[in-house]
Amino acid sequence: MSNKKVTIQDVKQAKKENRKLVMATAYDYPFGLMADEAGVDIVLVGDSLGMVVMGLDGTVEVTMEHMIHHIKAVVRGCKNPLIVGDMPFMSYNTTIPEAIANAGRLMKEGGCDVVKLEGGVDFAPTVAAIVKAGIPVQGHIGLTPQTASALGGFKMQGKDARAAKQIIDDARALEEAGAFSMILEAVPAPLGQLVAEAVEIPVIGIGAGSKVDGQVLVTHDMIGLFDKFVPKFVKQYTKIRPTIIEALKNYKQEVQQESFPTADHSFSMPEKTLEELKKIIG
Repeated sequence: MSNKKVTIQDVKQAKKENRKLVMATAYDYPFGLMADEAGVDIVLVGDSLGMVVMGLDGTVEVTMEHMIHHIKAVVRGCKNPLIVGDMPFMSYNTTIPEAIANAGRLMKEGGCDVVKLEGGVDFAPTVAAIVKAGIPVQGHIGLTPQTASALGGFKMQGKDARAAKQIIDDARALEEAGAFSMILEAVPAPLGQLVAEAVEIPVIGIGAGSKVDGQVLVTHDMIGLFDKFVPKFVKQYTKIRPTIIEALKNYKQEVQQESFPTADHSFSMPEKTLEELKKIIG
């Protein structure tokens, strides 16, 4: 897309024009700046920050306050992409009024353009209510990390015909509820294509094959910064973690050997001023 603010209408139009959408995560100001400069269409401030930034075992512990804090940082650096704020676990799972209020907080306090929540048929009424309140919603079906334990862990979904049909039903329910797009995670590639064909709104895949309407990856996975666990569907375009560690080791060595800082990295003082100072301090 061109160097302008990406809108919901742009995202929808991309599917009509068979133009693949590019989506990536960012959790702070520097990564927001880089995503913006790289020209990605959509930036997700995902609750995956619980794992890759906060060191948690999963996303369940992530709170609204965590999300708002990180969304605000990304928004400061990310001007052109559409910014999606992830609704954390239990921020929309209780009552519809609470879901609307929390979605509103992400936009009003965080500054994101739209919100994302997990779930299909069961959460379609919640999506419809949030959309009716004037808050755009992106859905998330297939593998839903917040409820992964109920799905048997972080595993591929839609393995048999019945389960695959349910995912298609979920996609249709989200579209009918008014979601402008959805993420489809960890399903067989042929099912990914069927889901994309079943709805008119964009289906953005992560481990869903190439025949969907776009792709999303966790940036920290993609650049090899977070390697505690690398999912099958992640391609590492570079591995920056070893480079950073090597730089830190070199820094440690130079400090210990007193080869850093050199004169080039230090501020000087006129000799006359230094002599005067020495007299003053005795």
